[in-house]
Order: sequence, then C-alpha cells, then structure tokens
Amino acid sequence: MDTSFYQKINEWISWYNSNVRGFSFYKAYTGRGTYNRCRRKSMGMAKKISEDIADLLLNEKVMITLEDDATQKFVQEILDENHFLVIGNDFQERKAYTGTVAYIPYLYDTEVSEDGSVLSGKIGIEYVDAPNIFPVSWKNGEVSECIFAFPHTANRKKYVHLQHHRKAEDGNYIIENKVLRCGSGESSGTEVDEKEWKELRPFKNLTATVQTGSTEPQFVLDRLNITNNTDTSNPMGIAIFANAVDTLRKLDTEYDSYCNEFDLGRKRIFVAPELLTNDDGTPAFDPEDAVFYKLPDDYNEKGEGLIKEVDMQLRVEQHSKAINDDLNYLSLKCGFGTNRYQFNGVEAKTATEIISENSDMYRMLKKHEIILEDVLKRLIRIIIRLGQVTGNVLDPDTEITIDFDDSIIEDKDSERQQDRQDVSMGVMRLEEYRAKWYGETVEQARQNLPEQNQVME
Repeated sequence: MDTSFYQKINEWISWYNSNVRGFSFYKAYTGRGTYNRCRRKSMGMAKKISEDIADLLLNEKVMITLEDDATQKFVQEILDENHFLVIGNDFQERKAYTGTVAYIPYLYDTEVSEDGSVLSGKIGIEYVDAPNIFPVSWKNGEVSECIFAFPHTANRKKYVHLQHHRKAEDGNYIIENKVLRCGSGESSGTEVDEKEWKELRPFKNLTATVQTGSTEPQFVLDRLNITNNTDTSNPMGIAIFANAVDTLRKLDTEYDSYCNEFDLGRKRIFVAPELLTNDDGTPAFDPEDAVFYKLPDDYNEKGEGLIKEVDMQLRVEQHSKAINDDLNYLSLKCGFGTNRYQFNGVEAKTATEIISENSDMYRMLKKHEIILEDVLKRLIRIIIRLGQVTGNVLDPDTEITIDFDDSIIEDKDSERQQDRQDVSMGVMRLEEYRAKWYGETVEQARQNLPEQNQVME
C-alpha cells in the first residue's frame, strides 16, 4: 500500500469535518499593511452526504432473516448486545467519508478447558475505519490478510495495538497481536514486551497469538461500490465525494461569500458631529450601535446634509442560484441524481413522481447494496462460527436473507398491491408473498401461513 493514499483519506476526513488545510482558513487584507485571519464558513455538505447514504443503506427497517430459528435468535442477540444497528449506521457514515471500514468479531470472557478447547464465552464486534486499516495481501480486490490498528491510552501514555490477521502454513488463520509505544521521543514506535503489556489495563487479556482454527478470515472489510481511481493498485474504497471535492470547495466559497454579503452590506448611517450629542452633552445615539458613523468635521464645506444614509444592495438571487446549481452538481456526482438538495420551495409530489426522479439514486443505492449484503452475510457467518466455538448448537449453512429498506425510493404501496393481485390471479404463491413482505424465508412463510387462507383478501 502506498502511504500517500492515507493522505487522501485524511483529506476526505478534513472535508467531512469542514476543516481543510489551506482552505478553511484564509487571510484578508485590511488595507493598512496587515492581514486578518478569517475562517471560511462551510455548508458541511460532505457531512450531509455521508449521513444520507448511511441512512439509506443501513437503517431500522433493514431486516436480517436466517432460515434456522435457533441460529436467527442467537445472531440477533449478538447484534443487539453489540449495538450493531446504532454503531453500524455510524460506520456506514464513516465508510462514506473514509471509503472503507471493517468489522471484526472476537471472543472475550472465555472459559477454556485443560485441553485448550473453549467452553463458553461472549462475542464482541470491533469496528475500525480506514485510517487504521492496512491490507497486506489481496487478489482481485479481495483482502485475505490485513493489519488493524487500535489506539489506546494507558497511564497517560499512548500505545497502539496492532492486530495482524494472516494465514498460517496449514491454511488456517491466526491472529498475531503486538503493542507499540506512540508519541514523541526515541521510544516512539518501539515494541512493548508481552509481559509489560499484560500490566496495562487495555491489554491485560491480550495474548500474542490466537489460533482461529478456521480457513476463513475473522474480519470483514466494507467499502462503497465505487472504483478507486485515486490509487487503482490497492483494494481500499474511496469517499462518496472523492470526485466532487472541487464542487465542495466551490460551494463553501459561495456560501462564505453569501454570509459576507450580509455582513459587509449592512445598512450604515453617517451623522454630522453636532448631532452626536444632546444639549446636556449626553450621547444622542447608542455608542454600541454599529449602524451610526461620524461624518468628518469638514462635511459642511462640501455641501452635504447632516445625515447621510448608505444602504448596500444585496446580491441574494445571484448567490442563491450559484449555490443551488452547485448543489445539483454535487448531488449528481455523488450518485443522488439532481434536485436532491435545494433551498427553493417545491410543490408537493406523489410517491410515483418522486421515485421517477430518484431513478439515479435508486441505481446508486442498489449498486452499494451489492457489497453491503455480502458484508453482512460474511459477518453473520463469522458470528455463527464463533457461536459454535463457544458451545452453541447452530446451523452454519442456514440461508441468510438481507431485506434492505428501499421505501424512500420505491413505491412500496403500488408494488404490494400488484403482488396481491398476482396472488389472487394465481401467478404468485402465498408463501412467496409472505416471504417478500414479512422478511421471512419461503420455508418460514409456508409454516406461518394460516391453513384457512386459500386466497388473498
């Protein structure tokens, strides 16, 4: 992996945080030989786009169904215990702005017999984002060996835990753990002895080597289904806005100018010196009111009035049009189609009209779901495998169905009504209908059908 790619990741993160080096802060000349340091106001669209794609890909309506009931219950409990719906959505957002995330199931609080076999234990899930993912071996974009970094602070000192997933000579995966010192000084980057790291709280239960006993990796990489044109030689993904940075830059420039338009164009009133005070010497105007300015003492010689009003004309329409145009460009470049983001009011539209306009977003979303569906299935297979290691009776070959929520961009009501008609016509079976709309497998749907239901009402 070329280390320059991680510089690109940091750049994407800076756009997400609206804190871009060499752009978010700039100097403005005062006209008196000095400069003021200014912060450019940002629309935060990199953050907004990442939020939106995360909500579309993984939300509360996504249904994970396993054919075997016992396995379904076990997997659901593990996902709930690890807050997968909440943290998973968070990491979908991280995936959107870093390009890649990883999920690593692991065992903890294990009870081991004398022969080394695991009697019981709990299953946790580690979540890692792109800056801490370092692929080692891959083929056709499929990463087979990888190193993950986990930063920690112990006793006011910084450490990093490196977890290396690699294949042994027998074809099974082993996990090698190392702890390195971080920070400044000569000791930075040096390896900590296992005996020493056992005395540190974050690593007290960490072992140097873990034999997984499996030929399948115990990690899953998740990325957006976008070709990496930043570095075609590596398997990492890119941010959803990686090819729209110029548009983000232009949007923030326009938005900052829009904000300055109101600041610089505020109304000003210039007043003659003799009008600034009352007869008793008290101020005639509030000294804290920035709208009033004193005219020069020789204003009368120029034949000007006692009060002069200056009211700048604001370029609201020009700024608004420029921002809306670039929002359309940004939406199009990120796969959402046009008119996803706009500030002008629009009339109410029917679901069918909205779906028709969102055809680009529909295709984009289905494209990303291809990878996410495979990722979720692999994650579940690893959880099942670890569940078997801890003594649970589970079916490793059970069928897994992932039903994504496309109701925002699909007319679900029309589609469901059509399926009901197909059932009444006899071209669709009741169990097929139930499996599709109730998130069950065909076999589960067949068992759950009431016996008296011969036709769809």
